[in-house]
Amino acid sequence: MSNPSTQKAIISLGRWLETPAGSYVRTWQQARLDMLTTDIFGFNAMQIGLPEVNALQASRMPNKWLTDTHLPKTEEDGTRTPIVVVHDFAELPFASQSLDLIILPHVLEFAEEPHQILREVERVLIPEGQVIVCGFNPASLWGVRQATGRLTGAHFLPQNGEFISLPRLKDWLKLLNMEVNRGHFGCYAPPCMTEKWLNRFNFMEKAGDRWWPYLGAIYVVQAIKRVRGMRLIGPAWKHKRAKAQQGVAVTNRINQHIDNE
Repeated sequence: MSNPSTQKAIISLGRWLETPAGSYVRTWQQARLDMLTTDIFGFNAMQIGLPEVNALQASRMPNKWLTDTHLPKTEEDGTRTPIVVVHDFAELPFASQSLDLIILPHVLEFAEEPHQILREVERVLIPEGQVIVCGFNPASLWGVRQATGRLTGAHFLPQNGEFISLPRLKDWLKLLNMEVNRGHFGCYAPPCMTEKWLNRFNFMEKAGDRWWPYLGAIYVVQAIKRVRGMRLIGPAWKHKRAKAQQGVAVTNRINQHIDNE
C-alpha cells in the first residue's frame, strides 16, 4: 500500500491545477503532451495518476488506460477515460512488455519510491516503447519559491512534493536503458497566484525559449526503451543473386586429332 500522505499530496496537486497558476501550467503542458503523443504509434497506452490532466487525449492508440488511487470525475460530455484502480504505483497490474506508451505527469515527485516506479515502467514497456515524464524544474523561479516556502511555511505547491532535476532524471533513465529522445521547457513566468499577473508576464514565454531555455518551471521529457543486443529487421530492398561458378572451355580432342591428320 502507498503512503497516505503521498496520495494526499497528489490529490492536493490536482486541486492546485484548478488555480490560475495551475491552469497556466496545465494549458502549456497539455499542448506539449498532445504534440508528442499524436506521433507515437502502437496499441496500448497508459497514464499513471493525475486524472486532471488528460495526457492521452491526442493519442491515436486503440487502447488507453488511466491508473489512479480513486475514480476520476466524469467529463462534461459524459465520457470517462478507461481506468484501472490501483493503490500503489510501484506495482503496475500489467504484464511485462505489454505497453507501447506510458505517461507520468508529476507522479515521481510525490512518490515514496520513484526508482521503483521507473523500474515498473521499464518492465511493462515493450522494446522501443516510450515513456513521457512531466515534472517541476528545481532550477527555476518556481523551484526557488518552493524551497523558500519550506522554510517560511508559505508553500506555493503541495509541500510533500520533491522536485527532480532534469540531469538527475536522465541518470535514472540511463540506468534503465532508456534513451532520452526529446525534451521541452516551459512556463517562464514568475510564481504568481493571480491570472492578472500571469498575463502580464506572458511575454516571458518567447523570451525564455530563446534566452534561458533551461529555466522553465515545467519540463516534459520523452524517452525510448532500448534493449541491448536487439536488432530490428527491415525489408530486404536489395536482392543479391547467388554467384555461380563460371564455366571453363574444354579443348575438343577429336577436332585436334582430325586437324593433325
